[in-house]
Amino acid sequence: MTKRSGVSMIAVVVLAVTVSLFALPAPAQAPQTPAYRAPRTADGKPDLNGIWQALNEANWDIEGHAAAPAPNPMTGAIGATPPGLGVVEGGPIPYKPEAAAQKKKNYETRGTMDPELKCYLPGVPRGMYMPYPLQIIQSPKVIMIAMEYAGAVRTINMDSNKPAPVDSWMGWSNGRWEGDTLVIDSTGFNDQTWFDRAGNFHSDALHVIERITPRSPETLTYEVTIEDPQVFTRPWKMSMPLYRRVEKNAQIMEFKCVEFAEEVLYGHLRKQPNK
Repeated sequence: MTKRSGVSMIAVVVLAVTVSLFALPAPAQAPQTPAYRAPRTADGKPDLNGIWQALNEANWDIEGHAAAPAPNPMTGAIGATPPGLGVVEGGPIPYKPEAAAQKKKNYETRGTMDPELKCYLPGVPRGMYMPYPLQIIQSPKVIMIAMEYAGAVRTINMDSNKPAPVDSWMGWSNGRWEGDTLVIDSTGFNDQTWFDRAGNFHSDALHVIERITPRSPETLTYEVTIEDPQVFTRPWKMSMPLYRRVEKNAQIMEFKCVEFAEEVLYGHLRKQPNK
């Protein structure tokens, strides 16, 4: 066989292999999971009714943190901080320099200054991820969020968009639907609440935008954007799932914690302080 005929034979073989490869059936595509579609209320909106709870360590510290001892050593492991991965997205909280100094001071005095210690209302968004359940009660004009902690209640106005009449602990909330997502725009806060027990805080210029989206029959995706130009250099975001409480008799119990905070609030006024 001549050199020329050998080259021709190789070309024929290569062509045959190429054709056979193109003739092979395409690999099967993995079936795509359809996006979850929540049950609907009578007015066609996603049904968020139910009792929900965050299962994370954000109430101790919204940023990633290691385990830490209690501010008061007498409380032992009961008052210790469990470790947490954090719920803040995109790096550390962007405090202004003077605000970072205040946050450090808050942390150092958290054993006496945390508003939760005194049973003050939790504010927003802290009330959404405290270690207590909350109940969403939905109607076309108003959505209410009832919290077990301190009997706190939020009212989200769905049929009007009005500015906050006064500043308050829980703020003033206007809501709207964007597809399957409930968007809550809240302003009108005082400056008395913290985001967590680590002393992360805000001013009365706080603006909170929350997004609640059903992700499965028993979970919601909760996202919140924080804006406060007096404290932070830019807006920042937290996100986490909220889990449905599925116990047979799941309900919001009464936790009026004021009576448990009397010593913290008024103990220093005793004529004969407790020893």
